[in-house]
Amino acid sequence: MNTRVSELFTVNTQLGEGIDWSSIAECQHCKYLSRKCLKIRKSEPEVSIGTCSVCYGAERTSIIICPYRLLERNQIFTDCLHLLTLHEPGNQFHVVSEVAIPGGSVDYFLVSVKNGKVKDFLGIELQTLDTTGTVWPERQRFLESQGLSVFAADSASVRPFGMNWKMTAKTTLVQLHHKVATFEHLGKRLVIVIQNPLLAYMRRMFSFGHIGDARVGDSMHFHSYGFDAGGGNLCLDLSTRLSTDSAGVAASLGLESESDVSMHDMIAQLEAKISEKTLLLLFPDRSDNLSDDDIPV
Repeated sequence: MNTRVSELFTVNTQLGEGIDWSSIAECQHCKYLSRKCLKIRKSEPEVSIGTCSVCYGAERTSIIICPYRLLERNQIFTDCLHLLTLHEPGNQFHVVSEVAIPGGSVDYFLVSVKNGKVKDFLGIELQTLDTTGTVWPERQRFLESQGLSVFAADSASVRPFGMNWKMTAKTTLVQLHHKVATFEHLGKRLVIVIQNPLLAYMRRMFSFGHIGDARVGDSMHFHSYGFDAGGGNLCLDLSTRLSTDSAGVAASLGLESESDVSMHDMIAQLEAKISEKTLLLLFPDRSDNLSDDDIPV
């Protein structure tokens, strides 16, 4: 199996010479969070793993394995603006993280705000592929190839890693099934942000024939992104939009559930979290408007 680390601490490992990997590995910085990488080793909490994406499979596809990698340029948020159907010019956009609803918490809420009051909102879930095994030996072998000193046992390890396609896909759909009913009850939308290979797997392995091209009125939206090299860097590109409703998600799994929450309670949660720190800054190459306090862990 062809495997390697595609990005380490947000830097493409295939850029060639001229990259100071010693400083990058020492700083452990994630540019999408504007802070130290949050993916740490359980045995060494002071050490961040830093693997954003990996090259996997015979086709050597770059697969994103860290959800924060999806925050590039805030693109996933701007790609959802059209779903805020009650937004009006003059309102501000805010990004609020980790809001609890029946069925669990939602990674982010994109909120339209006027004078501190919520006028519209939608939920955004981020889902990347989980791995089986460990990517750590591949990471260490790459750093060793760049002249850095690593533990010999790490770089010599033959422990492989793989992609947990089945569990990731099924768990994602089950969680969406539990959550989308709440948004549908409120007349709002829930968006799942994924990468093309995961959507392709879902379409093959689950009942997706009834899930068609995106319609603004649907409660459940799938935003699937390509992830290809552009100008030397791996970049996200929205390539597929699908939508359905809570019944459609249930049909893909053959399940049923009910969720309920009042609009008053939801707005109260969002307004309690809105601040200058949550304000969405629409700069094309910056993701630093998300503060440490607003990063889900």
